[in-house]
Amino acid sequence: MTAAPIVAGGGGSVAPPPPAEEKEELEEESNDDMGFSLFDLNLLLVRDLVDYSASTGYMLSLILLALLAHATSISCQNILEQRLNIIILAGQSNMAGRGGVANHSVRGIPTWDGDVPPQCQPNPWIFKLSADMAWVEAREPIHADIDAKKTNGIGPGMAFANAVLRKDPNFGLVGLVPCAIGGTNISQWQKGGFLYEQLVKRAQMALRSGGAYKAMLWYQGETDTIYKQDVELYQGRLKRFFNDLRSDLQAPRLPIFQVVLASGQGRYIEEVREAQLKIELPNVENVDAKGLPLEPDGLHLTTPAQFQLVTGYRYMG
Repeated sequence: MTAAPIVAGGGGSVAPPPPAEEKEELEEESNDDMGFSLFDLNLLLVRDLVDYSASTGYMLSLILLALLAHATSISCQNILEQRLNIIILAGQSNMAGRGGVANHSVRGIPTWDGDVPPQCQPNPWIFKLSADMAWVEAREPIHADIDAKKTNGIGPGMAFANAVLRKDPNFGLVGLVPCAIGGTNISQWQKGGFLYEQLVKRAQMALRSGGAYKAMLWYQGETDTIYKQDVELYQGRLKRFFNDLRSDLQAPRLPIFQVVLASGQGRYIEEVREAQLKIELPNVENVDAKGLPLEPDGLHLTTPAQFQLVTGYRYMG
């Protein structure tokens, strides 16, 4: 499996190519089964930048410090030399992330403001499974290649992963598996449907990479507030979805963090909230989003609301 090479700090393009003898040495090292680690690559870049600095007289100390600060021993060719802790992200638009997304243009086309708060910044210990099933560095917007027909912004996934690592620095690598699609009804997440089968496929792929399921973050229900029939069927459909998913993933006690609605597209918001709160399944924890600030559309959580939401989770050990 190939993952996009990630060189922390960037800036390597300013360095001249190494001498021929160094190239031969690097080629021998690259044949190693472990591949280059980010630490090795960063050391090579630092060495080249030092040589370049000496020959040109430019002060590159800030670049060197940045590279050293981000150096890590995770392999570029195979990040799963270490155990990967898998966290599934599923639901609709508020899970995909619309924080910082608004209609700023004259034509009313949604755009993301590009603001990434400290709680959501990239972390060398956090990866995501891309749309083409490759592990890549996780960075906002997490769902850009998954909910690709919509404009994505900040969601809760990155803030949650960073919070877990702050709480437990020894937690290990985090592998986010984004699956959320905006505007989807709970009926579309039933077993046999496209969204359900894609979720299972992606989660199983992550597991085959050598990881272990740690949790699923679930934020859905706004679309189900429109029609009374959907409201009446919501709790049964939701419970069936949770049970089927745990069964198909062979993870009967998979922790599920369910966000209880803050908003909706119809008038039955309180009824859907009640159905969510009455789900009585083991290891399903409710995190109430009611009262958190919304974007001007009155439907989507703002960027600050998304990382405020994370404070409501009890992190897994």
